[in-house]
Amino acid sequence: MKFTTRSVALLMAAAGCSAFIPSQMRTPSFGVSVPTTTTTRRFMSTVAEKEKETYEFTSDVGRVMDLIINSLYSDKDIFLRELVSNAADACDKRRFLSLTEGESVTPSIQIKADPENNTLIIQDSGVGMTKEELINNLGRIAQSGTRAFMDALGDGSADLGLIGQFGVGFYSAYLVANKVEVVTKSMQEGSKQYRWSSTADSSYTIEEDDSVTFESGAGTQLILHLKDEAVEYVESAKIEELLQRYSEFIEFPISVWKEKTEYKKVPDEEANKDLKEGEEPKMKTVPVTQQGYELVNTQKPIWLRPTKDVTEDEYKSFYKTSFRAAYDDPMKWTHFSLEGQVECKALLYIPGMLPFELSRDMFDENARNIRLYVKRVFINDKFDELMPRWLKFVRGVVDSNDLPLNVSREILQKSKVLSIINKRLVRKSLDMMREIADDEDTTKYIMFWNNFGKYLKVGVVEDDANRKEIAPLLRFFSSKSGEEYTSLDKYVENMAEDQKNIYFVTGDGRDGAAMSPVIEKLASRGYDVLFATEPLDEIMMESLRSYKEKDIVDAAKENLKLDEDEETKKKKETLKEELKPVVEYLEVLLKDKVQKVEVSNLLTNSPAALVQGAYGMSPTMQRYMRAQAVSSGGDVNGIDAMNKAVLEINPNHPIVQDLERMVKGDKDSEELKNFALLMYDVASMTSGYDVSDMRSFASRVMRLMNEKVVSTVQDVVVENKKSDDDGDAAEAKDAEVVA
Repeated sequence: MKFTTRSVALLMAAAGCSAFIPSQMRTPSFGVSVPTTTTTRRFMSTVAEKEKETYEFTSDVGRVMDLIINSLYSDKDIFLRELVSNAADACDKRRFLSLTEGESVTPSIQIKADPENNTLIIQDSGVGMTKEELINNLGRIAQSGTRAFMDALGDGSADLGLIGQFGVGFYSAYLVANKVEVVTKSMQEGSKQYRWSSTADSSYTIEEDDSVTFESGAGTQLILHLKDEAVEYVESAKIEELLQRYSEFIEFPISVWKEKTEYKKVPDEEANKDLKEGEEPKMKTVPVTQQGYELVNTQKPIWLRPTKDVTEDEYKSFYKTSFRAAYDDPMKWTHFSLEGQVECKALLYIPGMLPFELSRDMFDENARNIRLYVKRVFINDKFDELMPRWLKFVRGVVDSNDLPLNVSREILQKSKVLSIINKRLVRKSLDMMREIADDEDTTKYIMFWNNFGKYLKVGVVEDDANRKEIAPLLRFFSSKSGEEYTSLDKYVENMAEDQKNIYFVTGDGRDGAAMSPVIEKLASRGYDVLFATEPLDEIMMESLRSYKEKDIVDAAKENLKLDEDEETKKKKETLKEELKPVVEYLEVLLKDKVQKVEVSNLLTNSPAALVQGAYGMSPTMQRYMRAQAVSSGGDVNGIDAMNKAVLEINPNHPIVQDLERMVKGDKDSEELKNFALLMYDVASMTSGYDVSDMRSFASRVMRLMNEKVVSTVQDVVVENKKSDDDGDAAEAKDAEVVA
């Protein structure tokens, strides 16, 4: 087929460069024009074979190869990703020319593993290359110079698109091969077929070739002579596995040479020798081996299709297939494009249930949630920079044309593109959560919160930029909510007129928080109190600090203050003075247990409560920190010493009044000591603290029970004695009447 100057010009424009450079042998520059300088080459010698020319690379290729393998590629498997991606680019250029010139060609890629010769063959029906293009493109890593290559890798300010100028994608073949041959024929009219060959030393050869027939008239065949340690790549199963991982969404057909054995039933000639007329012939099963190319990339990338063309069933099917969630329907998904400074397409899912791998560890490093593609080529699913840690549960794919294809995680981290994509992914994830929260079916968000609520709490702690966006999505039990959750919005909406702050208490679970004595005074004023039921809640509240201009206050801290009139303040001061002996007695008795003792007017039904200082940890957090210290061999005693509680007593409670009476009597009595310690232990339990000496606590409770039993028995004896006396008197009176 004859190609005009116009065709070549169009192709150059599509490639974004000033020379006819097919991209199957180069790494895409991703928006950076590839300069075409005159290739520096030196003709070394003409060997015995006819027209076989040897060229010396202009820089130390061995050193460059070392840089590629050690600096760019940590996983040898990606060589196939790079070579298939280059072949797909060549097919893309061939398709472009076919459209402009009316050629009827469907470009494709074929891969054949040859165990007998220890080779791997990758062939495409793309644009092919001329001799000059072979010298230019496959020598690019050399012509750029080792020093320039090292500078580009080491300079964090360098444009990562420049990596494409070094032909790194093609040279990744040397990760697994000690020799690479390239047979190619260009689409240009009158082009000859050539064989390029190199062992990655200081030279390469080019010669005319007729060993391969390209049915479409042009194309390229790569022959990788594998290293001894790369023997696994001659197995078709391994190649198919890598293609499914990296290249399953390449838009051109990819076929792998496979050998299949099927079993068929055929007549058994030996058994049918004496077959009589009318009898059915006897059959036997024999193996039949078939060889041929089999298509492997059958799944289409639905994220590239318009959203209006994708059905709900297709979205669900893609989710189940891509994320191994056969029994889980996604709760929500969003399909969108990012345009402007960065262009990408993405599809995100919120799972219907917590993924299995996250049920053991909510931040499991082996859990893969976001799959990154570049031009439909799978790059990685381990980039934490794509999504913050608190969105570990969100599943999805991101496909960008603005990211470099062939660089390591360390280099990719320097790209500003990732930061831009990250912000959009977080925003879209939050939008999905809001849509679930606003759904008329409230059970959907309850299910979401029960599965993923902890992640949102972590988001409040760790994500400063999105903390205010996450806060409305938080849910709590409260002193007024009963069995249902409440939100911060609903809490603020239902606040009492004189209430200025949002209050919360900590506890082990909802029931543990609900029994906290500090709730009493707040409840008496009609204030609702949120329940923080795990250590993470306390950290989250400290990070959040306020919501809608309302301070978030821990009601179990000693600095809790409520508005009081002058009469109440005077009464409080009077009670403090009256109970001063009680306070002094308790501070001496409990000097190793509490920081101090205070008279409080915040308690109504409880005689006493334990609260923390302004900077102390809640009992729930203390238990968590002790467990962490034990597991790491840290100092547990230090945690207790730094977090001594404050004992608050209720001056209006009968138990405190009895205590006051006993203190005024005999301060040294054992009864007073046991009475005071029992009040402290009960306050510890109701305030969420552990009772440090359970044996003594049990003994005091049993003594109290015994005293009650003795008192009851004595009352019964007195009552019985009284009944007997009354009976005797009645009998005497009856006797007098008879007389």
